[in-house]
Amino acid sequence: MQLAERIQQLHAQAAKADREEARAAFAALRRELAAGRVRAAEPDPSSPTGWRVNAWVKQGILVGFRCGDVVAFDSPSADSPWLDKDTLPLRPLSTASNVRVVPGGSSVRDGAFLGSGVICMPPMYINIGAYVGDGSLIDSHALVGSCAQVGSGVHVSAGAQIGGVLEPVGALPVIVEDDALVGGNTGLYEGAVVKRRAVIGAGTVLTGSTPIYDLPQGRIIRPAAGEPTVVPEGAVVVPGARAVTSGAGPDWGLSLATPVIVKYRDDRTDTRTELEAWIR
Repeated sequence: MQLAERIQQLHAQAAKADREEARAAFAALRRELAAGRVRAAEPDPSSPTGWRVNAWVKQGILVGFRCGDVVAFDSPSADSPWLDKDTLPLRPLSTASNVRVVPGGSSVRDGAFLGSGVICMPPMYINIGAYVGDGSLIDSHALVGSCAQVGSGVHVSAGAQIGGVLEPVGALPVIVEDDALVGGNTGLYEGAVVKRRAVIGAGTVLTGSTPIYDLPQGRIIRPAAGEPTVVPEGAVVVPGARAVTSGAGPDWGLSLATPVIVKYRDDRTDTRTELEAWIR
């Protein structure tokens, strides 16, 4: 709480904040985030989504961007160094971290948490404030954005985008709970919540305001006012389309992309997802 209060004060002071104090507070926040002791969002059974946001963490990340200087980082070419804020270094990793980062251009910013047994396939990127639980796989060309929360045993497939939600600071980041499967070239944005064991089929796009058509339950899942879209536990979601019934839509034969729940996870679905165990 002491760190939270320091960061809230520094954020409120904006450009008038003491620069050295801001750098020290942000360095402390990075350590806590990297260790998993602090999270941008955390489970909260009393919340409608099951999660609550820690806005002060996002405020701290914004403070860190503001108080940094652009410096050169080592790269394979001395003539083309990487250039970034000195307050945002890469996360140090070693064999003791029990994380696989396969060679080939992946990056993990300091202040991201990686659980034991996480696998990072190149090239992928995990941004500051993100949380990736034990045994999860972040596949090639995948993004885990700033403050996104990925549970344990999750497969984020190739080309998937787990969008970051840094601002507004009070907005819930994208949440993917334990044992979910996020298919290739999917996009999860604007604080969408994917509950445990759900399967998001390849090419599905979910935003915080996307309605989901639930065929097995015969309902349309719409987010409540001020709340994000929530994919139910065990739902199998695929890309679909719905007709445009207004304006010239019917005459032009237009349709809009929409996610559709076609089933809920069963033994057959689990058998297919078990194939992932062979690459871990």
